[in-house]
Amino acid sequence: MFTLRQRVALSLITWSVYLIVRAIGPTLRFAISREEGAPEPGDPGPFVYSFWHSCMLPAMYLYRDLKVRVMSSDSFDGEYTGRIIRKFGFVKVRGSSSRGAVRALIGMKRELDRGWTAAFTIDGPRGPKYVVKPGPVALSKMTGAPMMAFHIALDRAWTLRTWDALMIPKPFSRALIRVSAKMPVPPDAKEAEMERWQAELQSALDRAREFSEANVQKAGSPEFPFLDKRLGTNSQTR
Repeated sequence: MFTLRQRVALSLITWSVYLIVRAIGPTLRFAISREEGAPEPGDPGPFVYSFWHSCMLPAMYLYRDLKVRVMSSDSFDGEYTGRIIRKFGFVKVRGSSSRGAVRALIGMKRELDRGWTAAFTIDGPRGPKYVVKPGPVALSKMTGAPMMAFHIALDRAWTLRTWDALMIPKPFSRALIRVSAKMPVPPDAKEAEMERWQAELQSALDRAREFSEANVQKAGSPEFPFLDKRLGTNSQTR
């Protein structure tokens, strides 16, 4: 499927990103804030999470080894992304918003029916940046699992000049994750309602990004204390 040059590039990209995240991740100091109506720690789910491509690296480290199901395409970009996330304990479901979408949604539905949580880098794989695609709405309708949105802001990061403005955390950065309220899509939702829920997901992601970016400097304060553990309970709902 891939040329020799591409296979070499895939290996180099995969291991480079993995080692960078593994080296920087343990130095990051995470705090978490939840909207009213967001799930509390211990809520078993499953959920359909959505987040922007730009905060993929800190999210990858924060949610590692939880066996979250993630849609990833068979393209070159999708292949190295899939290899990297597997190294962090995620499970790749093949497909993308542009090709193989039906197959991927069926695969994601099967995993949610088994009780696993699913996640979408919702403006991926190639943008446009900060624009929601319809996959999570359809999946929530099909399964009854509520949609969720989150964003992770960093107080210090290298931002790449790529379509997604991907953030690479600088060592010892503060990170604030903002989680939205649950958004369950009714199983009998019609087309107009589906569009409304897609707009609601867009709004939730925009709110999460704006809130986390506006408050990331407060991470570690009494208002937003650092997590003692990766997904601990010392977080604020407001």
